[in-house]
Amino acid sequence: MCLSCIESIEAGIEPINPCLCGAPATQAAMQRIEADISRRRMLGGMSAVVGMFAGFGLAPNDLRAQTPGRATVLTNLRYFDGSTPEMQTGRDILVEAGRIVAMPASGTGPEDADIIDCGGRAVTPGLIDCHWHATLVGISQVAALTQDIGWVHLMAGREAGATLMRGFTTVRDTGGPVFGLKMAVDQGAVTGPRIFPSGAMLSQTSGHGDFRMTTALPKAAGEPLDYTERAGVAAIADGRAEVLRRTREQLMRGASQIKIMAGGGVASPYDPLDTAQYTLDEMRAAVEAAADWGTYVCAHVYTPTGIMRCLEAGVRSIEHGQLADEATIKAMAEADAWWSIQPFLADEDANQYSDPRSRAKQQQVAQGTIRAFESGRAEGVNMAFGTDVLFNPTGAATQGRQLGKLTRFMSTFDALRMATGDAGRLLEMSGERSPYPGRLGIIAEGALADILVWDGDPASDLDFLADPETNLRLVMKGGRVFKETL
Repeated sequence: MCLSCIESIEAGIEPINPCLCGAPATQAAMQRIEADISRRRMLGGMSAVVGMFAGFGLAPNDLRAQTPGRATVLTNLRYFDGSTPEMQTGRDILVEAGRIVAMPASGTGPEDADIIDCGGRAVTPGLIDCHWHATLVGISQVAALTQDIGWVHLMAGREAGATLMRGFTTVRDTGGPVFGLKMAVDQGAVTGPRIFPSGAMLSQTSGHGDFRMTTALPKAAGEPLDYTERAGVAAIADGRAEVLRRTREQLMRGASQIKIMAGGGVASPYDPLDTAQYTLDEMRAAVEAAADWGTYVCAHVYTPTGIMRCLEAGVRSIEHGQLADEATIKAMAEADAWWSIQPFLADEDANQYSDPRSRAKQQQVAQGTIRAFESGRAEGVNMAFGTDVLFNPTGAATQGRQLGKLTRFMSTFDALRMATGDAGRLLEMSGERSPYPGRLGIIAEGALADILVWDGDPASDLDFLADPETNLRLVMKGGRVFKETL
């Protein structure tokens, strides 16, 4: 408002506003000016952040952004499109403005484009991990519960860069304080994958997301939140009203889907695997609140009882589920639900536990893993790949190798599709809550340009995924090249 307007108001006089300071056109102009100031401040702040992060190895290492106004053509390649079970040839991939805009016949792309010669190598869509914990993967559980939260987030930023360099250009984060990391990655301050955030995991008291010590019980009304709740790792909610509140809080913060704990877990010492967690009414509260925002609920659960309750409540994605029986697997197929499943085999790549109770539960889950993969595929359940590496600083590096293990249960192309085209279909359930408009996990016209170039032959095996440092020759995310050793 101009000075004359202010003086008139202070004098008790209805102002005649010749300056039109309240007019829509004026307000729009002011908003543009404020946006420009904010942008300049953000860029300055980002420069400072990037400088600070450089000491931790977090500064972006974008090797080749597209030349403004010019397209990029990937040529001389064999490609898996994320769906068709074969390697295809005879096409180039034309990328512009972060998307694949065409798949012209080899050698027929625009002459003025930037050319990337793939040397006859294999090209795949960027990989997708549908069960990842970006903030909790690269540190121990003790560190997560005791260290300064700033340090925790810096370690998460470092791991995000490593995740992208393994070829995982997108992750669905299924629980943890990841909103800040996602923002830093999206703004280019930190290198990392696209992140579909769930926010805090919703858990009942005594559930898989209740990290409190028994010495903290009982909790009286009005007492402060536990550290993990304050940090945004978990949200303890009992009863319909509290579940609605906590669900809406995560949506307010930007969750693309909601994660609930619907049964016992391996890592947690107080909840046996056979326990059912959350009543049907509580689950429905989360499902209804998510549906009001056009998105869905995914649920940590292993047992038939828990899975059936989830399906009845309208949960759309079952996380883990290795103890499902035949009737439950059929019910998942009939409900057209997704099964976000991991190769939990209690092998050298498994999460490590010192508690004998956790090790016993881990063995029980491993025994059900083989049957789960075989029966799920036989019944035609929608299945997507995830790893759920958790509190395991060395285990994160096994991400690609764990994808390769799926060839124990299926063909190489079916395994690769679980981490590309099929995983992209699961992500589409976020609808308008998706942070990244556009198709993921496929190489096709109109899809987001997340593209990998490999030394290896997906038609024969996926062993090359285990050593991305050597075998992954190019990483492109959104049309930007973050690694190239062609």
